[in-house]
Amino acid sequence: MAGPYDVAIVGWGPVGQTLAILLGERGWKVGAFEKQPAPYPLPRAVHFDHEVGRILQAAGVADALAPMTEPADVYEWRNAAGETLLRFETRAAGLSGWPEANMFSQPELERLLDARARSFPTVEVHRGCEVTGFDAGSRLDVAGRGRVEARFVVGCDGANSFVRSHLGATVTDLGFFFDWLIVDVVPDEPKIWSPLNIQICDPERPTTLVSGGRGRRRWEFMRLPEERIEELNSVETAWRLLAPWGVTPANAALERHAVYRFQARWVDRWRSGRLLLAGDAAHQMPPFAGQGMCSGLRDAANLAWKLDLVLAGKAPEALLDTYATERIPHVAALINFSMELGRVICVPDPAEAAARDATMISAPRDAMPPLSVAIGPGVLLDGDPHAGRLFAQGRVRGGLFDDVVGRGWTLVSPVADPVAHLDAESAAFFRSLGGIGARVEDVDGAYRRWFAAAGVEVALQRPDFYVFGTAARVEEAGALIEALRRALGD
Repeated sequence: MAGPYDVAIVGWGPVGQTLAILLGERGWKVGAFEKQPAPYPLPRAVHFDHEVGRILQAAGVADALAPMTEPADVYEWRNAAGETLLRFETRAAGLSGWPEANMFSQPELERLLDARARSFPTVEVHRGCEVTGFDAGSRLDVAGRGRVEARFVVGCDGANSFVRSHLGATVTDLGFFFDWLIVDVVPDEPKIWSPLNIQICDPERPTTLVSGGRGRRRWEFMRLPEERIEELNSVETAWRLLAPWGVTPANAALERHAVYRFQARWVDRWRSGRLLLAGDAAHQMPPFAGQGMCSGLRDAANLAWKLDLVLAGKAPEALLDTYATERIPHVAALINFSMELGRVICVPDPAEAAARDATMISAPRDAMPPLSVAIGPGVLLDGDPHAGRLFAQGRVRGGLFDDVVGRGWTLVSPVADPVAHLDAESAAFFRSLGGIGARVEDVDGAYRRWFAAAGVEVALQRPDFYVFGTAARVEEAGALIEALRRALGD
């Protein structure tokens, strides 16, 4: 088996695949180890948001992915009588330049990511290879293959992570447990669902109806208190519960049925020396906000650029400590938001549901604003109210900004190219990071709106698309670069 590797990735789902791609794009030697000999063929995650669309764009799969996705403009929550309790409206172009809600099939995404990862000569994928131990931090023992050397190891090996057991980490568990039957269906004929995604808050059977990507449909049925999991998780029960929706073996194929226990928890420690965690190995959340896989891909985007700087000797290993300090507060906020949504729907008691309906209908919220969560403290400009917030991607002449101008550390201004205002030393440092500058002239107003609302003339965007910091005048761009130098431990 080849090696040594700069980074060994344990687990080969979307999170591990995306991390491998982002590192492969930077030229690092990556070895991925997956104990399953073949990809899991059935659907799991079905939603990603605009930010994750931009991450997948950075991973080089956007052109192939877009035709496979189904944008969702409305996600409506109704009670048993059909009255609207909540309504989430999403835009065709969110802050990151992608639709705010995208429905997809995970096996299709994994095929794209796998092919993209294997296209890099520095990325090696080893299926049917189970990691059984670690020695001296980042050396792996692989069953039947011996020992493999790596500078860093990242556990992307899911909720039952083997890597996590070696971190000595504790878990914050919020005790939010519900069992749901997930049923994925491929209809024989296309049907228009309006709205595309619906949540039925009926105490007799809380139910979810959402797109599973183009040509697919998903139902989720909550297990009632008197039901046994074995009875719920059967083909007969799946068809019985689908029948009221006009879905039968005569007009659809049952692709999958499985009972899942929704949980809300995160690991308190994401790094021990050269071992790190990402994705479900580090956190799990209820699906009601559609942020489980999204959070894992944010982990990959955050970790990739930090590993890149550390591996290149441009930052100390202590930089990796900011991975957890930034990501845990973000994940915790999304978990809590998902739980709040879950408390609306997971109500099997009729009296409690009636009280909920009366409260929500008397003070309706016609449209919920887009979800916006800042990352926690880390590589950010202290005291800047915009630092840690997601930055915009708009259309410029020729396409989306990242594809036309580039990505990485980016100084952006609508006034002038900020790099022109750097002194020689700051400019050299910024170039050493692969930094680029741009006077942005967008065609859809995304940047004009962002800078007008922020009241600044220049923003420094990190490689994971979050704002490092801003300056009121473009002439102050040099101060941002010097602050970045200090933040990276130079």
